[in-house]
Amino acid sequence: MTSDVDQARTTEVELAITGMTCASCAMRIEKKLNKLDGVTATVNYATEKAKVTYPAGIEPRRLIEQVEAAGYSAAVPAPAKSADLGEPREEADPIAPLRQRLIGSAVLSVPVILLAMVPALQFTYWQWISLTLAAPVLVWAAWPFHKAAWANLRHGAATMDTLISMGTLAAFLWSLYALLFGTAGTPGMTHPFELTVQRMAGDGNIYLEVAAGVTTFILAGRYFEARSKRRAGAALRALLELGAKDVAVLRDGGEVRIPVDQLAVGDEFVVRPGEKIATDGVITEGSSAVDASMLTGESVPVEVGPGDAVVGATVNAGGRLVVRATRVGADTQLAQMAKLVEDAQTGKAQVQRLADRVSAVFVPVVIALSAGTLMFWLGAGGSVAAAFTAAVAVLIIACPCALGLATPTALLVGTGRGAQLGILIKGPEVLESTRAVDTVVLDKTGTVTTGQMSLVAVHVADGVDTEETLRLAGALEDASEHPIAQAIARSARERVGELPSVEGFANVEGLGVQGIVDGKAVLAGRSALLEEWAHHLPEALAEVKAAEEKEGRTAVVVGWDGKARAVLVVADTVKPTSAEAITQLRALGLTPVLLTGDNEAVARAVAAEVGITEVIAEVLPKDKVDVVKRLQGEGKVVAMVGDGVNDAAALAQADLGLAMGTGTDVAIEASDLTLVRGDLRAAVDAIRLSRRTLRTIKGNLFWAFAYNVAALPLAAAGLLNPMIAGAAMAFSSVFVVTNSLRLKGFRGTAS
Repeated sequence: MTSDVDQARTTEVELAITGMTCASCAMRIEKKLNKLDGVTATVNYATEKAKVTYPAGIEPRRLIEQVEAAGYSAAVPAPAKSADLGEPREEADPIAPLRQRLIGSAVLSVPVILLAMVPALQFTYWQWISLTLAAPVLVWAAWPFHKAAWANLRHGAATMDTLISMGTLAAFLWSLYALLFGTAGTPGMTHPFELTVQRMAGDGNIYLEVAAGVTTFILAGRYFEARSKRRAGAALRALLELGAKDVAVLRDGGEVRIPVDQLAVGDEFVVRPGEKIATDGVITEGSSAVDASMLTGESVPVEVGPGDAVVGATVNAGGRLVVRATRVGADTQLAQMAKLVEDAQTGKAQVQRLADRVSAVFVPVVIALSAGTLMFWLGAGGSVAAAFTAAVAVLIIACPCALGLATPTALLVGTGRGAQLGILIKGPEVLESTRAVDTVVLDKTGTVTTGQMSLVAVHVADGVDTEETLRLAGALEDASEHPIAQAIARSARERVGELPSVEGFANVEGLGVQGIVDGKAVLAGRSALLEEWAHHLPEALAEVKAAEEKEGRTAVVVGWDGKARAVLVVADTVKPTSAEAITQLRALGLTPVLLTGDNEAVARAVAAEVGITEVIAEVLPKDKVDVVKRLQGEGKVVAMVGDGVNDAAALAQADLGLAMGTGTDVAIEASDLTLVRGDLRAAVDAIRLSRRTLRTIKGNLFWAFAYNVAALPLAAAGLLNPMIAGAAMAFSSVFVVTNSLRLKGFRGTAS
């Protein structure tokens, strides 16, 4: 017996499923797995994967046996190795057998359809040639449908394959009967091709074009569906292929070239200019600029040196680097990004569950309706041929392939497009949250602002040169490691160029710094430091300093040659695109709220700059969750955008959590959506893309339903030839796939 401890511990595994042919198959496997004690399974027909959470007492082999008991095959996929992420191998192409069946079926079916449609081509014994051509189509090309139908029958289930198999076999067997025992096999027999079914002698007509044509049309639909799945998953494959394939590792004083998957944590490896960094690590030697645009979207390379962390798959744009590996394989940032995309495509939204439930009920109902149609026509005095043809048309037209495709294809394309735009959607259920969101809570530091101190203003006393002030203050502050000092030094270097050296530098704790620059005794820091040296601030500068501090900014006083001569103002600057993003969020019907632990003055100043009216300031990290809960208690559906560890709990509490990819791993884990770029406009794109994907899913479901509901009465009334019904059914599947692929054209405002 499984212990309570075992039950409490759960493991997650992803099974690769084979043998599924429709959404109903996926639902049957899911039901079978969920019957096991403590097992929670989600099966996705589009990705052919099952995501299973199971207690420690159950062996993975048991899960595979359960899938096999449902009539399908399952396996635990081998972990992908970095070295295998290159060009896909030809033999691994999963759609090649399907393509072969489609081509063979089309070549054999076209003559059969032409002979049936064009009476002028109906030469003596044409019907026997049709039989010879149609037989391989029904036996070989349609074999996957018959195989699946038989497996389902053995397990007491009916799926869309049951409909296809029954419809085509019925048409073929009836034709065989008419040829062998009826009048259809007599030399010189002809019959016209018509869109409507007329009452006629059943044994004088053949429906080989139905068996061959429907098989070809459905194979075409399945082929385009399979191709769309591969195209939609291209973003994930492209993401995986970004990594380096091999690496030069330092061993025994020399370099050894090895495949990336053999790299271990702690190994030191060399990255030359122009090469990709093999894995996440820390630089131990050398300095360079690294192009991280793949991860951050930033086009400007980042300067790095010893001690700096670097990410795998980014490109070394400058000098030679030696890097010590800190994360390899599935732990790297690239692998985690790929996992996020794949998880999003393996999950299942409520809207998809609806389609699955409908499919499970729909198939038995249609079979009953087909039988009812046959009985009605026979009971109403119609010919066997008319009754049979109407019944087959019902089976064919009802096949809800489009229904099964409606959700997975849109999710695959939507999440794939999101990955290309730097928007990683953690799960498809996230899409449903975006529809209802009406309030967006924004963390200030690192989300609306850059999170980095910058010099925003230089106020000088009368007769003092601004450039000289920056040169002297910048040189002095450059010797300090304080973030504010570094902000001043960085801005000074940008404005006046190279800074002079400092002599006699000293850090006066809590007050500021002092030193000799170009023979001048320079002081920089609080007013108290300068007053100790009798450097009194002129009245005009004192007023400016007070005004800046009232706005929540940091004022640094600078003096030399016995006088206080300038006030340098440092602040966390607003990102250039934040105001535009706030306008776009409002346009989506969202109310922005600024949430920060900073003081009220700073928060109000930032809010005014970007156009936010509602501000909640001086909030402790644990109180951020309470703010989100309070807003939810007021009936609001809340989205939260943040980037820090202190935002993680609030991101998890919010109805929709969006983490800046430039933030911490904790924030990213807690969120529903990850925005790879640090641009707030990416949050707008994420919500727009999610809503558009959801709209596409609903549009697909509507058209799939409308199509079946509208066509079934026509088929039952005998107004549709079964072959035309098959063509229309295949067209509806292609329509759904094409409609989903339109999402690939989604354009982001931040891209």
